[in-house]
Amino acid sequence: MISNLRLTNVARKIVPFVLAVFIALPSVPKVQAVGSPNLALMEDTVSTESNKKSSYNEQKYHDYLSQYEAAARPEREIILEAAKYSRVEGTEFKKLEDFEGMDGTSLLTGESGTLEWSFDVHEAGLYHLSLLYYPIEGKSSAIERDLSIDGERPFREAAFLQFDRIWNNQKSEVVRDNQGNELRPKQVEKPRWSEKSFQDSDGYENEPFLFYFSQGKHTIALESTREPMVVKRLKLFQQPSPLTYDQVLQQYEAKGMKATEGQLITVEGEASIAKSSPTLYPLSERSSAAVTPYSASKIKINTIGGLNWRLPGQWMEWEIDVPETGFYNIAFKTQQNYVRGIYSTRRLTIDGEIPFKEMEKVAFRYKSAYRLDVMGGDSPYMYRLEKGKHTLRLEVSLGEFAPLIREVEGSLYNLNEMYRKILMITGTKPDEYRDYQIDKKIPDLLKVFDEESIRLKDIAKQLVKLSGQSSDQEALLKTMAVQLDEMIEKPETVPRRLGAYKTNTGGLGTWVQQARQQPLEIDAIYVASPGKKWPKKGMGFTSKLKHQTSTFISSFFTDYNQIGNISENDEQKSITVWIGSGRDQANTMKAMIDENFTSVTGINVNLKLVNMGTLLPATLANQGPDIAMQIENDLPVNFAMRNASADLTQFADFEEVKERFRSSAIVPYSYDGGVYALPETQTFNMLFYRKDVLDELELDIPQTWDDVSNLLAVLSKNHMQFGLPVVAQAAVQGQNIPPNSMYATLLFQNGGELYRNGGKESDLDSRIGIETFKQWTEFYTDYKLEREYDFSNRFRTGQMPIGIADYTTYNQLSVFAPEIRGMWGFAPIPGTIQQDGSIHRDVPSGGSAVVMMKKAKDKDAAWEFMKWWTSEATQTVFGREMEGLMGAAARYPTANIKALDSLPWPVDDYENLKSQFEWVQGVPEVPGGYFTGRHLFNAFYKTVVGQVEARESIMDYVQYMQDEISTKRKEFGLPQ
Repeated sequence: MISNLRLTNVARKIVPFVLAVFIALPSVPKVQAVGSPNLALMEDTVSTESNKKSSYNEQKYHDYLSQYEAAARPEREIILEAAKYSRVEGTEFKKLEDFEGMDGTSLLTGESGTLEWSFDVHEAGLYHLSLLYYPIEGKSSAIERDLSIDGERPFREAAFLQFDRIWNNQKSEVVRDNQGNELRPKQVEKPRWSEKSFQDSDGYENEPFLFYFSQGKHTIALESTREPMVVKRLKLFQQPSPLTYDQVLQQYEAKGMKATEGQLITVEGEASIAKSSPTLYPLSERSSAAVTPYSASKIKINTIGGLNWRLPGQWMEWEIDVPETGFYNIAFKTQQNYVRGIYSTRRLTIDGEIPFKEMEKVAFRYKSAYRLDVMGGDSPYMYRLEKGKHTLRLEVSLGEFAPLIREVEGSLYNLNEMYRKILMITGTKPDEYRDYQIDKKIPDLLKVFDEESIRLKDIAKQLVKLSGQSSDQEALLKTMAVQLDEMIEKPETVPRRLGAYKTNTGGLGTWVQQARQQPLEIDAIYVASPGKKWPKKGMGFTSKLKHQTSTFISSFFTDYNQIGNISENDEQKSITVWIGSGRDQANTMKAMIDENFTSVTGINVNLKLVNMGTLLPATLANQGPDIAMQIENDLPVNFAMRNASADLTQFADFEEVKERFRSSAIVPYSYDGGVYALPETQTFNMLFYRKDVLDELELDIPQTWDDVSNLLAVLSKNHMQFGLPVVAQAAVQGQNIPPNSMYATLLFQNGGELYRNGGKESDLDSRIGIETFKQWTEFYTDYKLEREYDFSNRFRTGQMPIGIADYTTYNQLSVFAPEIRGMWGFAPIPGTIQQDGSIHRDVPSGGSAVVMMKKAKDKDAAWEFMKWWTSEATQTVFGREMEGLMGAAARYPTANIKALDSLPWPVDDYENLKSQFEWVQGVPEVPGGYFTGRHLFNAFYKTVVGQVEARESIMDYVQYMQDEISTKRKEFGLPQ
């Protein structure tokens, strides 16, 4: 192994010189994976997308449709029965007869595989496409499919077709805890057959997609990319355009329809009967007296929507029971105090149809408090409703802002592309006294700047026109346009303005993300006879004053740390559990405890939301909990050394429970023959990469560190960066710094370890430890990699098109970087070639744990809770609840192996994640081990910044580690 390390280091010194010669050549060679005897193994390990057509370089729908503007729209339907497919790829398909009340044969489609149908088109033209489907149980996320026509994807957006699941409250009645507070209703799936037209999942197109088919034979293929569903048929058809209000009213008046009298129907917002997402759960509003039901001191479930109901395509339905046939007015009691400068837009349908054209884009404008939004304003619209039950749906739409936001996103992509091109010439820190002749080296630079400046100014004007006022929404667009104008006027100043340019484009990305969000909170829906007075209770000044006084007084008597039911029966088993996360997570957990744990075991749980920094002093003062949750990896063993945490191996079924997790997850909690915690979460690093940028540079995903060295040369030539895990100080003074994950990765891949002799000594002074430290620091001394940076932002702009980061970064990017959707991916990290030719991709893990305190009064009851909490069923439900509560950004990194399989990852991405998981290693905790991360950090900076030779630095600081380990072992009476 050591000889291999030496050869690697010799090669590393030679490679930059050789590459420098080649880089001087006119063209950049395509960097392939370094050849190895076991290349086949490498290809099996990493799930690539070489056989799939990438979506990032395809035309968009807007451009596709512009080619067929003059095409006919035949009034003809073509039905494709799902079970009569012409071709199938994969095994996750099954024919079902008369499924869930649907006559005939339906087809079960799984999470992967492709179905294709052949058909004849007799009349060429543009057609809408719809799918009749049933959302069978999966992993609780939206169903996603990739559409191809005649073997090719027609436009980029067709790769992300989404089909909603249907959710509702699990119980019809609101449940209260024993303190009188109402509990948030749990959302469960209520599947039903639904027909949905293919439309833009990003919401930039208000109308369903149109597809052009020439006369003759064609094929349509749907590839499963996420979640299963049952399909009955596809339909090619023309979706009728709704008439205007005046036209509809004339038709009804011609038929002699009349207005009703004296009717007022009130439907509470929280009484929604169906939703497209589990995040659309009823809410508790305590800041206003205008809501019903109302309480100044207790939690009442009284509204729905809010910030959770903000993404295009999300919808909710309510049932309205009309006592007589005739005309009605409709109003909503709403709160829209979320977005200024633009307004929240909704599409309103009744019984699945848009009543008239004006309901395609219903505007809910900004106001700081609750108000009554009457449809039609001062001249209310008349809706004709038959006697009986009707379904009213509101769906989030970008409305009139859709084309503007789409244009800004297009502008952002072009400006980011120019930023990368400028970066390739100037680097991130250009010389302000040098003339780079940017406008000559990038011939289209000024042209693009001019086009985008004009585009942004036009968008800003339209924004003011639509919203009726100036706001910060347009200010950012104008700022970006002004900067572009200045750079056009003085191209030589472009390098000096690069920092501000990057800041403004980053702000533009945030603008796109925020502008797509259309929040709205609904307290009640009113359906009334024309002329009927609308209820306005609680909206006056007196009500507001009374509310503020009542809430102030009640704050003196409310325990905000206590969550849910409090145990009041001294004879019943009871445990106290502390949690340090947010209140929403705690409320979810408490509801699960009451429903699935206490009701089954009879053990009451007092759950408290506390600052976990108080755990140690509370334990010392005998005021601590029985169980502490979401504890950092270093705490269980440190408490165990001081006889403060319980050894879980004392329980007879511990070995059985241990099998729920990978052995690497148990390592940080193992000490002196015992195990002092159970893993809750487990995270590790993955390799993130921008497909479009690597394709532009003709680079492949690196498989080994030699590949990385080659890739670094090409990135450096283009002034781009490779991201290694950040080398940063602790966020809070006194916080433990774990050993740097990059150093630990290289150490484990080279066959090294952090400690030897059962944790009695640090092993960083071994030959492997020293050589690995040198290999790690050379990335920063030889290649000048960044030590501290914001990976997400640099990845988003393309400045850092490839890097290693915690796999939970995937969740953040999928939500907060919509403009690069489909342009990036992640894969297992590069590995080290072994003497036998195999590649080791070892990576350390982090995470959190649940720990039982030594002084827990009822250890058996506490153990029952820990087993329940870390079980597959509980972790799966909690993970889905968290994602339902806060969206995909909150996807839960559970340590339970089977529960992780049940979370809604896209199939290809999860295959890569599982592939890396096989190489995960745990980081052990030993007495005095907190010095390891701290002094590894010090040694790193002594070499990289202080320019001290690597061997000397690490040897100096390992002595401090050895001394601390020895001191602590002596303190705790452990053998030296």
